[in-house]
Amino acid sequence: MQSLEALARQAAALANGGGAVAEVSRQMEICNACRYCETFCAVFPAMTRRLAFSPGDVHYLANLCHNCGACLHACQYAPPHEFAVNVPQAMAQVRRETYEAYAWPRSLGALYRRNGLVLALATAGGLALFLVLVLALGGTLVHQPMAGNFYAVFPHSLMVAMFGAAFGWAVLALAIGTARFWRGQSPGPVTPAAAAEAAKNALALTYLDGGHGDGCNEESDRFTLVRRRFHHLTFYGFLLCFASTCVATLYHYAGQPAPYAIASAPVLLGTVGGLGLLAGPAGLLWLNLRRHPLHGDARQRPMDRAFIVLLFATSLTGLALLAWRDTGGMALLLAVHLGTVMALFLTLPYGKFAHAVYRSAALLKWAIERRQPNRLQVGAD
Repeated sequence: MQSLEALARQAAALANGGGAVAEVSRQMEICNACRYCETFCAVFPAMTRRLAFSPGDVHYLANLCHNCGACLHACQYAPPHEFAVNVPQAMAQVRRETYEAYAWPRSLGALYRRNGLVLALATAGGLALFLVLVLALGGTLVHQPMAGNFYAVFPHSLMVAMFGAAFGWAVLALAIGTARFWRGQSPGPVTPAAAAEAAKNALALTYLDGGHGDGCNEESDRFTLVRRRFHHLTFYGFLLCFASTCVATLYHYAGQPAPYAIASAPVLLGTVGGLGLLAGPAGLLWLNLRRHPLHGDARQRPMDRAFIVLLFATSLTGLALLAWRDTGGMALLLAVHLGTVMALFLTLPYGKFAHAVYRSAALLKWAIERRQPNRLQVGAD
């Protein structure tokens, strides 16, 4: 292990053009010598199992990091100290490199740098405009109330083909990218206990508690659980909306086609999920705009905000469609909503959503790794 003085001398060189992986490796060696943050989250106990950090190790630790900010605010070597240890920022920079390196197809990895708010809104607006023009040319944009019968505007088979293809592409691209990431880790066999622990930590956002249960640091040293709660509203709102679609599909093929009553399972699931997808993304965007400038990677904020705004727009247009589905504006609202949803699906593999997939894989590796003997401790004994 290098001395802290030698690592400090490397800091300026790496800050002036050094690679993100090398910078995380440098900071982890300093943290390994300090160990003050060892109980904060899974990153630091995973770090202590290593004396040196390969690119694969760095990619793993970067995706294990939840960017809660607690270690930055607790660190005695944080900027303006000459060691310049800023783990959340360094890890965030590596995460973007991870997404680009493992993207499928590889040529589309550059979209992680370009997937900003303007591109997201332009994609959603372009697709919505296309659908509006299709309806206008077909003479169905202006209509009498149809009692919420969406399939009188776009046939069920057409909607399944369009969104099945877009969603299938997103799942395939993310699955291949995650498989590439996993092949570089070699953590050992996946056991039921490890899988259950990883799922629990992912679903509960365990490591957004700052390591002590008080929460994250946002724009100051004050701890708060608000980001964890907004993440929960967003995540479970998304799951409820997805469940609404699945239940509606089952109803359709069971001989109960739409429209569905307000008290039906698809509508109730979609309404509750949609409200979560309004409150959660709105809160996350508010926090993103206010967060401490040393947290995260400023270059990724356009990508982060694009995903947040698309989620919010998907929910807003969906709830508006539900509210006015029995009016003559239903076809227009449906076109706008479908265009927004299509844009969300098409950008999922090349935007902020990827962090949830890679982070879950990193949590699974940690659950496997922590059940194995620590070779450094065994050697010391």
